[in-house]
This record gives sequence, C-alpha cells and structure tokens, in this order.
Amino acid sequence: MGKEKEATSVFNVKQVRELIELMETHDLNEVDLKQADQRIRLRRGGDSPLAYAAAPPAAPAAIAAPAAPAATAPAAPAAEDNTDLILSPTIGTYYSKPKPDAADFIKVGDTVTPDTIICLVEAMKMFNEIPAGVSGTVVEILVKNEQAVHVDMPLFRIRKN
Repeated sequence: MGKEKEATSVFNVKQVRELIELMETHDLNEVDLKQADQRIRLRRGGDSPLAYAAAPPAAPAAIAAPAAPAATAPAAPAAEDNTDLILSPTIGTYYSKPKPDAADFIKVGDTVTPDTIICLVEAMKMFNEIPAGVSGTVVEILVKNEQAVHVDMPLFRIRKN
C-alpha cells in the first residue's frame, strides 16, 4: 500500500477523473504522464477495462478498474475471528453517507444483511451503491468518508451472526 499512498501525493483522484474525462472527450485510448518521480498511465478500449497505474518508474504497480461495478462488494475469506472483510469492488471515492447532511449508511454495531447498502463508491461521476453481500454485525469501518479506494481494498470488517 505504500506505493499507492505515494502515488496519491502527486496524482490525486480528482486529477485522474479529469484525465479520464479528457480521454473520453477526445476519444483517446491511452494517456501516459510523468510528474516528478511518479508516473500515471490510463488506457481504455478493446477488451481490456480502463487501467490505472501509478508508481515510481523503477517499480510500476497497476490497479485495474472493472468495466462495470460488481453486483455486491466482494468479501474476503473469513478470518480466524469469525469475521469477513468487505472489499471495494471498484476504484473511486468512498462515501459513508448518501448525502453530505445525511447519516452514515452504517456504523459499528449495526447488523447488516447481504442487501444492506453500506456505502457509495463514486467512479467517473457514477455513484455506485455497494450492498454488504454478507450477513453479520459491523465490527470495524476501515476507511474514512471521501477517501480514495481501489479494487479489493478492505472497507469493513463484519462478524458473522
């Protein structure tokens, strides 16, 4: 995660979104930029989904965004403490509430079912409702409101009922 954290110091989510919009507006299939010791490469078209890579040139790391968000947030395998991790199904910005002045979708101690909406992840101006995909009690929220997230990043820890 260290390399991804370094990448956000030069290229933030807003800049990535703007680049994606420019690609769509001008029908570009690839953009490859270098700023300081960071590099970002966006590619689209063909059978491959939009790809995002940002890392120092010596050790590039790639995070691929799915063409369409998953129907439910994937859950990581159960840990020994009888909990599941709910992972982000896409790259984007995590929102803990439906509107800025609304209450959070869930909080620690809440019970969720597979259909419970637990958050929004906004990607390319599309707000995707993320259902829990599992049943249980929320024991930990691992991200902060408006935090950038990536595919398979842990969002919540849920204790199975």
